[in-house]
Amino acid sequence: MNQALLIIDIQNDYFPGGAMELVGSREAGDQAGQLLNAFRSQSLPVVHIRHISTRPGAAFFLPDTPGVDIHDCVAPAACEPVFQKKYPNCFRGTPLLDHLRDRRIDRLVIAGMMTHMCVDTTVRAAFDFGFQCLLAHDACAARDLAFGDKSVPAEAVQAGFLAALNGLFAKVLSVDDICARL
Repeated sequence: MNQALLIIDIQNDYFPGGAMELVGSREAGDQAGQLLNAFRSQSLPVVHIRHISTRPGAAFFLPDTPGVDIHDCVAPAACEPVFQKKYPNCFRGTPLLDHLRDRRIDRLVIAGMMTHMCVDTTVRAAFDFGFQCLLAHDACAARDLAFGDKSVPAEAVQAGFLAALNGLFAKVLSVDDICARL
């Protein structure tokens, strides 16, 4: 099985002091960095995704701001591609699918932010394209949400989305478990 690590939107705006801080972003970023180091140590392919918001009224990931930069914990190496996106789905409007197919990748190991938005959307799309997905639950982060008069803490958001993805769309594992399988 040919696999690649897909790192989704681990960007400065999601970290403390950023425009859209996520709960547990530092910890998730550190775990994603460990996964990245494991892939690099075995010379396995890595793809970075960076979201740049171009929609009117956007409050984060604005072009030409430090918040849009990929965080140092997963800084791309010169040989690792970085694809820019402007939608939650990493495949939409990017060369990602062609890049993976050209390299005969059939399994994606995924880490990233926000679990309930870009990670969820991308994992489901990857499944639809026929990829087997391993999702590193401790290398992802979410934020508190609200619906009507209900507040949903980030921990519940994270658990709900991971539970929904686990099984059919992805195998949800820890970074340690994924590294043990490399």
